[in-house]
Amino acid sequence: MAFGEEHTSQRSQVSHDVILKGRKSLEITGVKEVESFDNEEFLLETVLGYLSVRGHNLHMKNLDVNEGVVSIEGKVDDLVYVDQTSSKTKGFMGKLFK
Repeated sequence: MAFGEEHTSQRSQVSHDVILKGRKSLEITGVKEVESFDNEEFLLETVLGYLSVRGHNLHMKNLDVNEGVVSIEGKVDDLVYVDQTSSKTKGFMGKLFK
């Protein structure tokens, strides 16, 4: 592997962007793992922490695990980064993983 290829790979792993178009189309980069999802909520582990996407009629349009890109369509109501150190998070995460 050439130096440029390795550098590009490392850069894509740390880059995290959230692009929302008209509350209907969402593209997220820097996704490490899709923890859970249904038509009302997605929980994604990103390079900057856990991201909760809530809305209605949500569905995954595209998932590229190699690039860490997730595309979601539907009506997006809110995007929340979940802080693992807060007590609110423990309750939230506890509900998800019961």
